Amino acid sequence: MTASFPERIDAFRIARLPDIRFGSGSIELLPGLIADYGTSVLVVTGRRSFVATPRWQALVAALEAQGASWHHVTVEGEPSPQRVDAIVAEHRGHAIDVVVAIGGGSVLDAAKAVAGLLRPGNSVMDHLEGVGRGLPYRGPAVPLIAVPTTAGTGSEATKNAVLSVQGADGFKKSFRDERLVAAVALVDPELLAGCPKAQIAANGMDAFTQLLESYVSLNASPATDALAWSGMQAFHRGFWPAWEANHPEADQGYGQLAYASLMSGIALAQAGLGSVHGLASPLGAFFPIPHGTVCGTLVAEATEVNVAALRQRAPHAAALAKYAEAGRLVSGKSELSDDDACDALVETLREWTQRLDMPRLAAYGMQRDDIERVVAGARGGSMKTNPLVLTDAELGSLLERRL
Repeated sequence: MTASFPERIDAFRIARLPDIRFGSGSIELLPGLIADYGTSVLVVTGRRSFVATPRWQALVAALEAQGASWHHVTVEGEPSPQRVDAIVAEHRGHAIDVVVAIGGGSVLDAAKAVAGLLRPGNSVMDHLEGVGRGLPYRGPAVPLIAVPTTAGTGSEATKNAVLSVQGADGFKKSFRDERLVAAVALVDPELLAGCPKAQIAANGMDAFTQLLESYVSLNASPATDALAWSGMQAFHRGFWPAWEANHPEADQGYGQLAYASLMSGIALAQAGLGSVHGLASPLGAFFPIPHGTVCGTLVAEATEVNVAALRQRAPHAAALAKYAEAGRLVSGKSELSDDDACDALVETLREWTQRLDMPRLAAYGMQRDDIERVVAGARGGSMKTNPLVLTDAELGSLLERRL
């Protein structure tokens, strides 16, 4: 059961999406897809998660059989503007026809920025929101084929390349333009097999957080609600079998989780996110905390704060009814009233946080003295589509609960 369909459908927009190829074994389509765009190829991967598998050797053999001229670069950890600029400088002269990104969200984000700048040749700092030079991006971008090997960010379906510099004066900002959207998103659930449990946990909680925040976003529409709801249903069916790895339904779980992640990317690209992702930006900049861990450790408390604030200041908001529907879904208790279902959502998310042993913020060096600057850095971007404006005290309280 989903929230009731609105009697009036307000104006909304669905922005550009990739050509989506989803299915187990779809990685075998990759050589043919590459050939559609040309023979000069830049492949961006992580350090070893894909290149250490037989699939990498099969791809290399296929590229060579096609007579392709191919180049390979790796991205480790959160991508920085400096790394993007270095890759662009190294490969701009190779007349690249297509960029292929195979990896997690960091790899896909870095590749988006690289694909966007290979032809113009300028620095990504010219376009990075908030910290860059504020110059408009003119393009053109090199076509990008995005192949996620994790299920969390949904980056294969979005237009933003998130780049960061960590440290006291660090930042985590987006290079964002519709021309950066991948030409093709190739989503093969089989690539999730073998992911460590901690990675499945962090990525999965990222996907669920994106689905929930898109669902209750101020910019949500009936179209994004349908996508987010189907993603949450898939997550509910598949996450735990995928996380448990040896579960007899693990393969089906990977498929459900890959779908949930893809839907989260599409939904967030159209509807925006909320307070967890608003806080994730400064947290990821100031501390070496992985993005999925931020989501997993904060989503229960952020949901509780949002629900309490809505009850107090906007009791008739549509977001409360949506939180209730999500609560009935994840708790498995369809008979609950809206109030009880909202409480059940928070309780279930807290149970997940504990079961997954999500690290606290203090494990990455955050202290109470840091709360004020994290809150101050959270006001842009995703916070603007949270169901309501939270006070500094409310944001500080949810951070303090997870120290």
